Amino acid sequence: MFVDYAEIEVRSGNGGNGCVSFHREKFIRKGGPDGGDGGRGGNIVFKADANLTTLLDFRYKKIYRAENGRQGEGSLKTGKSGAPVVISVPAGTIIKDKQTGQILADMDENSTEITVAKGGRGGHGNDHFKSPTNQTPRNAEEGRPGKKLQLILELKLLADVGLVGLPNAGKSTMLSKYSAARPKIADYPFTTLKPNLGIVRLREFKSFVMADIPGIIEGASQGKGLGIQFLKHIQRTRVLVYLIDVFTDDVEETLTVLKKELSEFDSQLATRPSIVVLNKVDLLSEDELKVISQKVDSDYILFSAVSGYGDREFLTRIERELDKTVEA
Repeated sequence: MFVDYAEIEVRSGNGGNGCVSFHREKFIRKGGPDGGDGGRGGNIVFKADANLTTLLDFRYKKIYRAENGRQGEGSLKTGKSGAPVVISVPAGTIIKDKQTGQILADMDENSTEITVAKGGRGGHGNDHFKSPTNQTPRNAEEGRPGKKLQLILELKLLADVGLVGLPNAGKSTMLSKYSAARPKIADYPFTTLKPNLGIVRLREFKSFVMADIPGIIEGASQGKGLGIQFLKHIQRTRVLVYLIDVFTDDVEETLTVLKKELSEFDSQLATRPSIVVLNKVDLLSEDELKVISQKVDSDYILFSAVSGYGDREFLTRIERELDKTVEA
């Protein structure tokens, strides 16, 4: 199951209390205070893991607590620090404070580690309080409490290329053609109910990640259809592919609708490098194909995910656009 949103509670460990102790050894009188400090509480640490693709685990475990620090001991022994809790999340996860809405971390790279809640400091033992006027202090500090946070985890998929189009434009078919991904394919709208990822190999040692985003309809940015539930996944793609059914009544109007919905959701998407692909040309006769070729923008790619028509031009354009984003 694909889950891209979760709410959890985390608590870092409390610091251990300082110790009140006096040195006791044979033949040594008035050894003086030797109470050690308490150990620091454990931290709450998040780590990005590219092998994870969903936040499903957080549906079943919602509270994470780090270990408390141990109390200090005599002979100036510092208490043991509490063990941290390391929480693995998919790469691309954003961590927010639920109360303030502040973004605490953006785990956009694999193996990134970020501490979101530090453990409490251990309290000072009585050795810290000795002075010429107080040579036998009988007080020590308590450990500082850990931090408690209510967090929102939001996953935004990391992909090089995002497929954008109306329902039944052929996005899932395209993804399955070029990668090992096997999304559900059917002849009714909204077949795709969750984003799918696939690795497309251009040649040996060169590949890219393609994402199939559920169909967008007019008004999606205001919550219609599947709404904005999956539009956020397009924000991290480097290149957009607008996939349009060649049999649509008005290609330009469809393209305008798609771009409008994306830009209303995130204005930066309007400037994202993009390619327009007219799909399903295998269903056209040769004469109809010639008419379409003369009618539409020459920069558009005529394509068929079924027959492979336009395949070489499509992959060449994708590679060129991806190379541009690397150079930039």
